[in-house]
Amino acid sequence: MTDTAEIKTSNMKTNSALPPEETERLTGDIVAALKTVFDPEIPADIYELGLIYKVDLRDDRGVDVVMTLTTPNCPAAGELPTMVENAIASVPGVGVVNVNLVWEPAWSPDRMSDEARLVLNMW
Repeated sequence: MTDTAEIKTSNMKTNSALPPEETERLTGDIVAALKTVFDPEIPADIYELGLIYKVDLRDDRGVDVVMTLTTPNCPAAGELPTMVENAIASVPGVGVVNVNLVWEPAWSPDRMSDEARLVLNMW
């Protein structure tokens, strides 16, 4: 069983064997870690940009991440997935982290949070 968090969904449900308090702590800490990762060319973090599509916290504390980039030609394409992996791996209690970079569905500015729109002046 796993705990899957669709990142832009506010109500996260769990089917995990981990205690609910631990799942909640790990989820919050993982989101906080993701907010420390910035695309070098954009002054907003990847979480608020909507580049993280899915985070799956497994019973063994491993974490699977599905993410994208703003464009397939992103100059940071080689480094951002590694930055995401390292950020999540730094969370106490997290096991092995796997990051899967996808292009479907394609990223669009509609995925950005209000915070990212404010930072980027895209109102």
